[in-house]
Amino acid sequence: MLTMPEMVEREAQRYVAVRLPVVIPFAEEVDPAFDELFDAFVRADVKPDGVEFIKFNLIDMPRLEIEAGMTTDASIFLSGRLVEGELPAGRYIRMIYTGPYDGLYDATAMLVGWAKEKGLKWDMSSTEAGEVFACRLEVHDNNPSIEPDPSKLITTLLFKLADV
Repeated sequence: MLTMPEMVEREAQRYVAVRLPVVIPFAEEVDPAFDELFDAFVRADVKPDGVEFIKFNLIDMPRLEIEAGMTTDASIFLSGRLVEGELPAGRYIRMIYTGPYDGLYDATAMLVGWAKEKGLKWDMSSTEAGEVFACRLEVHDNNPSIEPDPSKLITTLLFKLADV
């Protein structure tokens, strides 16, 4: 199930993430990345209570660079693949998908097609390495550790629009 896309304004948010290169399909690599992230929160004695997401930095199908992250204002010691950053403020298109993660590819394609039809431009640039996005997120409003029924998983797609 999908909601209609809508434009929203978002404020900047600091985050910590595990950055990794992946090739589609990459589901097997996401859980270990989140485990690594949550271990960093435990070592810092910080409760991981921010927004959990996957950020798509680079897309060169089927090759991607992603970040498995969480928003936080806490100080987390960075080591290995851990990075910190800021989800930029600005205008975003938001669409909510309810269902199993394997449906996210089609949901994303629908959002991209809708935006193209509306003449909207993402905050991204084309490079030799692929398309580099300022902020393209899958926000996990719940996850299989909270909701075991895949048909009830809720993922919010948030794609930053180019400044006008």
